[in-house]
Amino acid sequence: MNEIRKNNEIMDETTAKQSIIKIGKRQKLTINNISTIGAYLDAETGNTDDNVLLPNNQIEGKELQEGDVVDVFIYRDSEDRLIATFEASFAVAGTIAKLKVVDLAPFGAFLDWGLSKDLLLPKGQEECRVEVGETYLVGLFEDKKGRISATMNVYKFLLPNFELEKNELIVGTVYRIVPEIGIFVAIEDRYYGLIPNNEFFGNYKVGDEIQARVIRTREDGKVDLSPRLLAHVQMDKDASMILESIQTNYHKKLTISDKSSPEDIKREFGLSKKAFKRAIGGLLKNRFIEKTEAGFKLTEAGKNHKG
Repeated sequence: MNEIRKNNEIMDETTAKQSIIKIGKRQKLTINNISTIGAYLDAETGNTDDNVLLPNNQIEGKELQEGDVVDVFIYRDSEDRLIATFEASFAVAGTIAKLKVVDLAPFGAFLDWGLSKDLLLPKGQEECRVEVGETYLVGLFEDKKGRISATMNVYKFLLPNFELEKNELIVGTVYRIVPEIGIFVAIEDRYYGLIPNNEFFGNYKVGDEIQARVIRTREDGKVDLSPRLLAHVQMDKDASMILESIQTNYHKKLTISDKSSPEDIKREFGLSKKAFKRAIGGLLKNRFIEKTEAGFKLTEAGKNHKG
């Protein structure tokens, strides 16, 4: 029994020692020894083979010696060896960041995350077709091989929010679109948000930064949103858009009418039929347009009106 207890204690100690190095994080480590290729940092496992290299290009010009404690970022190099660097990354494992695509490969995209070695966004972790030069919201995670990778599926990185109030305006980033459900939004690139499919009528794509209004906060802290403002405010905005469309039309009239199908209205203006009719009603009331047999037509007041 004593032997079993001793073996368990040894296993527990080994497990604890193996958890000293935190891949994809900044941490403070002690220089164990300095060699011709750099300084080796103590992994505190009792096995020098586990020590992490801080390469020469990182220590040039610095007066370092054995026993010094250094603050470094740990990652794996192209040969999957643990490497330390003084460089500051734009994000660490377990966090979200907006990173720029710098290169594409058949197996994924490479992102600039502030280190000399770019971060891989594997093909299977993309939510859309990414392009070089574009910036996307990603989460950083440690894959099965112990390497730090990026994912555009940031849902598991987000947090609940119980502080937002109804009708409060927020900013966020679209990170997933599921037509049957809605548009998933990372509020402030940090919290759960969703525009339900009955609330959006515009064209959105992954990566869009949007402003939206809080409809409600659910019990679990997830927030339902609408890209549309309160009805009386939105009506003015919609009316201005429609009026401008007629003003720029060669014939100064509107081919879409209140009898048009919801699909045609949505395609033309990105509005629901209800919102369209509400805006048209406002324009008629203000005498900016008039209804004719050929459709809605600008009045003189409408021609001269500036939005």
